[in-house]
Amino acid sequence: MQQIHHPLLSPALGTQRHITSMHFGQAGSGRKAYIQSSLHADELPGMLTAHKLRGLLEAAERRGEVTGEVVLVPVCNPIGLDQSLMHHQVGRFELMGMENFNRNYPDFFNLLKERIAPLLTQDPQANKRVVRKAMHEVLGEQTVMTELESQRKVLMHLSCDADLVLDLHCDFEAVLHMYVEEPMLDQMTPLARLLGARALLWARGSGPSISFDEALSGPWWRLQEHFAGTAPIPLACASTTVELRGQTDVSDALASQDADAIMAFLRHAGILAGQGPALPEPLCEATPLSGTESLHAGHPGVVDFLVQPGDRVAAGQLMARIVDPLTPRETEIRSSIDGVVYARHNLRWATAGMEICRVAGKQPIRFGNLLSP
Repeated sequence: MQQIHHPLLSPALGTQRHITSMHFGQAGSGRKAYIQSSLHADELPGMLTAHKLRGLLEAAERRGEVTGEVVLVPVCNPIGLDQSLMHHQVGRFELMGMENFNRNYPDFFNLLKERIAPLLTQDPQANKRVVRKAMHEVLGEQTVMTELESQRKVLMHLSCDADLVLDLHCDFEAVLHMYVEEPMLDQMTPLARLLGARALLWARGSGPSISFDEALSGPWWRLQEHFAGTAPIPLACASTTVELRGQTDVSDALASQDADAIMAFLRHAGILAGQGPALPEPLCEATPLSGTESLHAGHPGVVDFLVQPGDRVAAGQLMARIVDPLTPRETEIRSSIDGVVYARHNLRWATAGMEICRVAGKQPIRFGNLLSP
């Protein structure tokens, strides 16, 4: 294993943060996987899973089983990890500019489409190399002005030439679920089966504020469509956001289980040698992200849940009550669709308008920006 420290732009005199990447195998020897955890720094299950992965990958490397390259970044957001207020970690938004750490990544499609047009041929593998080289070039030309911008740039440089990208997150309280772009479903469905995902949510671009995973897979299918009939562009990077259950689902047993599943996926994908286990039966079918229903509190009050993450619900089913302790008011929260409760809030006091829980359904019901801020 090679360990590399990547310094970030210093935001103040006397301070310096860095990102540490761990490299297994040999760059350029085969397919590349990139795995990072805790981009939202208060989402810790992935960090423990990454710790387990490091040991498994080191052992695989000693046995000569890393036929491609694996880059592992267990702590990909040192900025957010250092944001604590009154013993509470604030890891979703950067406190300086209030930007979501998982938004505003480069729009490679618009940055590259004109740049690469005269360089493309009828050879899809050559075109893949052209696109990846151009990605690194445009990143190298960026001038970063803030520590957050430098963090995004480091993460993009490490991942933009990967064939597979796993961005490990979690929700408040949830069953394991995944987000993936529709053209990449075939490549990522085996991972969903190995991890035992209870929801597999797809979209073809989820909004204008580009998330980390869509910054990496999105350019390939968009360039493929843009140059259709002119030059063949392969779907050379399949990326996914993996939500490893809820924030408190941090245990040796779960981390070991998830790390073993990811190792099996790397074998299935040909990045590690050896025969992985047979794919288990899926625990869910892929459903559109636009088919998810987000339920909100209409007024402040105590949240009384009547359903658990993983429960299947029917349209009209009572999900929760919002109880105003100063009046007799109890407001019922009901699902309007059939589906699976894949996530709910971990707070039991709701402010007006707060999201209470989410249900994954089969039919599109939402349009426009599908991502939360």
